[in-house]
Amino acid sequence: MTLKISQAHVDAMLAQSRAEYPDEACGVILGPLGKDQTLRLKPMINAAHSPTFYEFDPKDLLSLYREIDDNDEEIVVIYHSHTETEAYPSRTDIAYAGEPGAHYVVVSTREEIAPATEFRSYRIIDGVVTEEEVSISE
Repeated sequence: MTLKISQAHVDAMLAQSRAEYPDEACGVILGPLGKDQTLRLKPMINAAHSPTFYEFDPKDLLSLYREIDDNDEEIVVIYHSHTETEAYPSRTDIAYAGEPGAHYVVVSTREEIAPATEFRSYRIIDGVVTEEEVSISE
């Protein structure tokens, strides 16, 4: 599989990750149901306010699911940042990965690579992590 994503969405995720540092940033990208197409980026609040863990606020998550149901959309990408480690899903990330059809994007903003970042995408199904290619368009 390949994640097809716009440069604008990549830039928005990187900007959010830098702005929310040292906490992990998180959010989703929505698209039309069944199309695997990234259309609308929706930053979320990290309810954990943690540099090592993220979680969506339950009220925000409920609101998100109502919104996607109302708009015939689906979650295409679930993204978050790692502030001190490489852009690879942690054990916690893998354990909480509950959307088998989603692309899981991890952005690393760790100091050793600043001002650069790592941007990687994975599929996580039944605890199995598979890295995938990323195709960035204008």
